Amino acid sequence: MIEKVTSSKQAIELEDKYGAHNYHPLGVVIAKAKGPYMWDVEGKKYYDFLSAYSAVNQGHCHPKIVQAMIDQAQTLTLTSRAFYNDSLGPYEKYITELFGYDKVLPMNSGAEADETALKLCRKWAYLKKGLPDNQAKIIVCDGNFHGRTITIISMSTDPDAYSGFGPYTPGFIKVPYNDIPALQKALEDPNVAGFLVEPIQGEAGVYVPEDGYIKKAYDLCKAKNVLFIADEVQTGIARTGKMLACDHEGVRPDILILGKALSGGTMPVSAVLADDDIMLCIKPGEHGSTFGGNPVACKVAIAALEVVKEEKLMEKSEALGKIFRDEMRNVKSEMIELVRGKGLLNAIVIRPKNGKEAWDVCLKMKELGVLAKPTHQHIIRFAPPLVITEEELRKAIALIKEAILSFE
Repeated sequence: MIEKVTSSKQAIELEDKYGAHNYHPLGVVIAKAKGPYMWDVEGKKYYDFLSAYSAVNQGHCHPKIVQAMIDQAQTLTLTSRAFYNDSLGPYEKYITELFGYDKVLPMNSGAEADETALKLCRKWAYLKKGLPDNQAKIIVCDGNFHGRTITIISMSTDPDAYSGFGPYTPGFIKVPYNDIPALQKALEDPNVAGFLVEPIQGEAGVYVPEDGYIKKAYDLCKAKNVLFIADEVQTGIARTGKMLACDHEGVRPDILILGKALSGGTMPVSAVLADDDIMLCIKPGEHGSTFGGNPVACKVAIAALEVVKEEKLMEKSEALGKIFRDEMRNVKSEMIELVRGKGLLNAIVIRPKNGKEAWDVCLKMKELGVLAKPTHQHIIRFAPPLVITEEELRKAIALIKEAILSFE
């Protein structure tokens, strides 16, 4: 018998008893969502200021994306890649032309896409750059978050991510983020094949590097015949005010990693894009995914990308992000140490006061009707769906201000 949830308390108790304890959620149980709003089991309405970690840029349950999913799900859901299907080719043409690459390799989760990029980089290093077998190295940044697989945590500098999960995958060089001299020094190693970087570090607390960092890093990589690999799983698809965060500095990554909002939050869809010189290094049987490139995912991703263009979500993100940062910087509170971000990917660094920290601020916001979550104990990330209107944004900002000022 499947138990019917009738209260938030019941839902939380069920998860606690039967689910793995690998998350520490805010104490709210969502039962419904639409656009920039979510409702809990009891019917209370909230502004969503997390967007499932920027997966629902197009808003919850966007009708065009949901309809694309329904239509295809009633026709053909999965063939695996053992056979061709009539949805994959058109999707591959659409996404490669949109982002300007020769080829796409479709996957499901963001972590899978990152793993794919790592394999592509290593294969290219041996076949094209001529590095000795098993000697390729990839530079990564302190504070990175690319997922939670064994290989990806091997490049993490967060003890919560890697402690107790060794032995770790070798082949990574860690350098400080936003530090060009450190990158330049690491690139002197002749066995370096790639540099994997987030244009803005989301999980690290929306850490925005100095202007010019991404372009300088790209140029250094080009000079050393090293692949510049951009993880835009969280920053891509209009979140920062451009289609890609790399677009702010006119950088075209050698390997581009997308996920999250590629499906508008309806299902796991990710993609790795590169040109033939890199992508064709992987041959049949060397990489794949049963669900990667499935017909539903293909139709959903096209719809999700069309919504971004049709509803001018890049432009909205850019304009509304400036409003958010300006408003929050004008709040007279000792708790606000720093406001930073790009587009509608923003964060407030919280200075503890009277024993109250970022978690307490989020609990107060929840009480007032705004949902967000701390990262690294002292930072609150604010990333509402890009479909939010200016009026809705300003109403939510008023509630956020009220929450912060309640601790004065």
